[in-house]
Amino acid sequence: MTYSYDVTTSVGRVRLLIPDRVTPNQVFEDEEIEAYLALEGDDIRCAAAAALETIAADQALVLKVMTLLDVHTDGARVAEALLKRAMMLREQAEADSTTFDWAEMVTTDFAARERIIAQDLRGL
Repeated sequence: MTYSYDVTTSVGRVRLLIPDRVTPNQVFEDEEIEAYLALEGDDIRCAAAAALETIAADQALVLKVMTLLDVHTDGARVAEALLKRAMMLREQAEADSTTFDWAEMVTTDFAARERIIAQDLRGL
């Protein structure tokens, strides 16, 4: 397992968007971030969101809400903040996507038959 932080690579850009830039205490290995990239279709923001969601789940499971002497931890709050950041990244990725679609308008019986034939040829 390896660790690298080079912002010219996709792995480095994902690390830039999540709190995983410090070498001795890194959360993810390069291979794990590459897996997130593969799962999210090489979208850097969505991969970072998936990584943040994983960190949030870990925080909620490990920290929980505890008070020990003068130390208070609230894993649920940390998880909530991380999930908000993940949601924001997913919204940005969705807003930046260049999805294009079209609609066919049928105004006559002949056009309706032509559309049905065209759909059949396309396998729809």
